[in-house]
Amino acid sequence: MRPTASPIRVGLVGIGNWAMHGHVRVLSLLPQYEITAVYSQRLDSAQVAAAHLGIPHVAESLDELVNHPEVDLVVVLTIAPQHEEAVRAAIAAGKNVYCEWPLTTSTAVSQELACLAKQAGVRTIVGLQRRHAPHNRYLQDLLQQGYVGKVRSVRIHVSMNYFQALRPNALRWTVPVENFSSVVSIYAGHFLDMLFTAMGWPVNVSALAVNQFDVVTIKETGEQLSGTAPDQLVLAGQLEDGALLSVHIEGGKRNGSGVQIEITGHEGDLRITNVSAFGGVGEDYVIEGAHGDHLPLEVLPIPASYSRLPTAEDLPSSVLELAELYHVYAQDLAEGTHAAATFDDAVRMHKLLDGVLASSQTGRRSLFAL
Repeated sequence: MRPTASPIRVGLVGIGNWAMHGHVRVLSLLPQYEITAVYSQRLDSAQVAAAHLGIPHVAESLDELVNHPEVDLVVVLTIAPQHEEAVRAAIAAGKNVYCEWPLTTSTAVSQELACLAKQAGVRTIVGLQRRHAPHNRYLQDLLQQGYVGKVRSVRIHVSMNYFQALRPNALRWTVPVENFSSVVSIYAGHFLDMLFTAMGWPVNVSALAVNQFDVVTIKETGEQLSGTAPDQLVLAGQLEDGALLSVHIEGGKRNGSGVQIEITGHEGDLRITNVSAFGGVGEDYVIEGAHGDHLPLEVLPIPASYSRLPTAEDLPSSVLELAELYHVYAQDLAEGTHAAATFDDAVRMHKLLDGVLASSQTGRRSLFAL
């Protein structure tokens, strides 16, 4: 690899909405990176993006992109069923690779890719960026400093207006359960990883995942698809330190959606909220707390020291969370550390969700070895 003092040269695989809305803006913000190449199955889309963004190279094949001499990091931004092909190609080319969450559509394949990356000696990153956000790092420090004392219980509710029975054609790939791209797969993965990074992981769960939209209509065409993926998840469990866990993830909530987390301890309480599960401009997390008894919750401003990014007030909070992940990865390369979320973290989340779905299907509690 090139010296870390030089910008990390990025090759993009896929140039869809999240690539343009998130990754391109982040990579343009951070001086540690430069986008040098792009590949898309739709060559015209790649050419338009390259001309607009000043990307010097448009690859006409995946093989050309991953083997390009001016690409250090392959960034896979396609839909989940397409991740495996691009990740395998990047590993085979000996390139470090970033892949969005979900890593793949199955635990077995994700675990195989993680092993292949280790054998090839390449670094991996998975897009579980919320664990690195300022609010989550501050929450983790508050807990470790004993703000609430020993934690007794934690409850999280995550909901969003989209993923309803009427969906745009751009989201038709979220309908079949085999694509592992439902509200439960994507949002439970993101938010449970965020929560458990701060709180510790569960040792057991009892869960119920249900599909309440058995017919999904494509907005642009009126086409009706059989909805087979779950759109709600509730689970109860116990964390490794004995605290009780309650989770509710739901898509298609018409009003009042967002994120609410409540943590109860022997010596105090914390509440973390956001009006949006995705996170637009100004939709930042608010942490409130009370240390003691019979006290009102007060806002605990996140100290400025937790922000590690260049000033970017016009960027959505979800994009800034992504920037935090890229910042951590660049720091890892410079310092030889391994703090950024990796494929191993993705495999752990895959296994957790496997246990959640198994519990829902069998009615039995799933146990996890830590």
